[in-house]
Amino acid sequence: MIPRSRRVSRQERRPDFERRRHFLQGVLAVLFLVLGGGALYRHVLESDFLGREGRMRFLRSVEMPAYRGMITDRHGEPLAVSTPVDSVWVNPRKLTLDFTSLSPLAQALEMEPKRLLAMLEKRSGRGFVYVQRRVNPDISKRVADLNLEAVGMQREYRRFYPAGEVTAHLIGFTNIEDIGQEGLELGFDEWLRGVPGRKLVLQDGREHVVKDMESLQEPKPGKDLSLSIDRRIQFVAYRELKAAVQEHKARGGSVVVLDAQTGEILAMVNQPSYNPNGHRDTGGGRTRNRALTDLFEPGSTMKTFTVAAALEYKRIRPESIIHTAPGSLLIGSNRVVDHHPLGSIDVATVLSKSSNVGATKIALEMSPAEMWQVFSRMGFGRSTESGYPGEASGVLPAYKEWSRFEQATLSFGYGLSLTTLQLAQAYSVIANDGIKRPVTLLRRTESPEGERVLSVQTARAVRAMEEGVVSRQGTAQGAAVIGYRVSGKTGTARKSVAGGYSHKKYQALFAGMVPASAPRLVAVIMIDEPGAGEYYGGKVAAPVFSRIMTDALRLLNVPPDQPEAIQLRVASAGSNP
Repeated sequence: MIPRSRRVSRQERRPDFERRRHFLQGVLAVLFLVLGGGALYRHVLESDFLGREGRMRFLRSVEMPAYRGMITDRHGEPLAVSTPVDSVWVNPRKLTLDFTSLSPLAQALEMEPKRLLAMLEKRSGRGFVYVQRRVNPDISKRVADLNLEAVGMQREYRRFYPAGEVTAHLIGFTNIEDIGQEGLELGFDEWLRGVPGRKLVLQDGREHVVKDMESLQEPKPGKDLSLSIDRRIQFVAYRELKAAVQEHKARGGSVVVLDAQTGEILAMVNQPSYNPNGHRDTGGGRTRNRALTDLFEPGSTMKTFTVAAALEYKRIRPESIIHTAPGSLLIGSNRVVDHHPLGSIDVATVLSKSSNVGATKIALEMSPAEMWQVFSRMGFGRSTESGYPGEASGVLPAYKEWSRFEQATLSFGYGLSLTTLQLAQAYSVIANDGIKRPVTLLRRTESPEGERVLSVQTARAVRAMEEGVVSRQGTAQGAAVIGYRVSGKTGTARKSVAGGYSHKKYQALFAGMVPASAPRLVAVIMIDEPGAGEYYGGKVAAPVFSRIMTDALRLLNVPPDQPEAIQLRVASAGSNP
């Protein structure tokens, strides 16, 4: 039983309860006023400030990559195109930088975890680091499936070359920033490159784009580039050159095919080549377009222009007799020799049998100035101005410095240097009845007028005489094309080495045109250092010309100018059991 003194009535406890309730209500009212006032202050008085702060944290201005112009052949077939791909980036500040945490990402990227860790540790203070640019779609999907907070992807463009190594030296390639590094990608970079745009995007807390908000500047795509190259002929030239280099175990080679009527370059290939879509082995100058950058002494292919110069200045006539006995000629303390004694021969035989003594005697009928002027007008010693970056000009010594022996050696292709393209352009003058047209790698809609550098009579006389080179009596039977008359010249040049000229290293050449009655195509074949035994131009380079021209003439639907040869071949084949 509770003592009476400790009993408290309900009336006595009520005032204390009321005080507590009022106090609690007061506290809640104050809290409500504080929260309500704060919300009102932030939504009304501070709304602009907070909006700016929010946008700074979640609105970003990002670059919109521009499409690089496409490079096509003369028929619109793509040779270089840009395709949209993703680049993977990370925020190292939000990643746990250890092997365990990075292993899934490294596996998705097909990278070694150790390499990825080292890359990110080196840039741990940054908020944005590319780990792989322009990845394949399968890699992009694997990374996206990881759904990592600090990993994102950005849309970019990747350059792709459908023809691969067939057009590698000509087209070149771009770097990781899509800027041209070699070839026409470099030479026409400003034309092909677009102007990036910018846009505002809304990002989430992981810095992933959740919404495009506003376009600030639209990207401007680059302009397309239409080349003079015929992809079909380019492939044929590449196939035949590669086969010849492998067959003859050569160090390399180059081929140029020109449209004689327009000056357009229809094919330009080199060996060895590389794959511009994969890992580019740039060692040993593999990315260099040797047909335009590498100089060589043209050997006996220069006899064509020695004879042309002498005819032009009327120092000889086509029927002139040249006495080459006994097969050698002493000039000062130096001697010019033929492979075989030929005796007294006409000018056509000087070309068809490739007589050094004959070419020397013809050259010495002219003054150095006369010979130099024709060589110079042909384009030797100066660039063709094709527009290709790094094109070499070649070397044609000033005639005032020539000795008689130097003039003699120039007549059969030693003492000057040129490129495969320069030699092709010079032969196109013979094909065009003495008109020199500028060569180009860009498609033309009409043929330029050109410049007359030889008379019609001289060009046609040389062209007719050089048909004998491809006859059974000439040095280039292998250059024959069934159904077509072929005019051209072989060359077998010793390579210059320390102390003189090598007796083991050669360059095999053939330069020619077809059909000889009205040339449509001009081609130069150069095989560098054949090492399988044969090294003469007529044995190594001439058959390559025949195979390329056979397919090219068919592709271009050029009618034969010697149809009886086809009929004879068909009849001969039909008579076999």
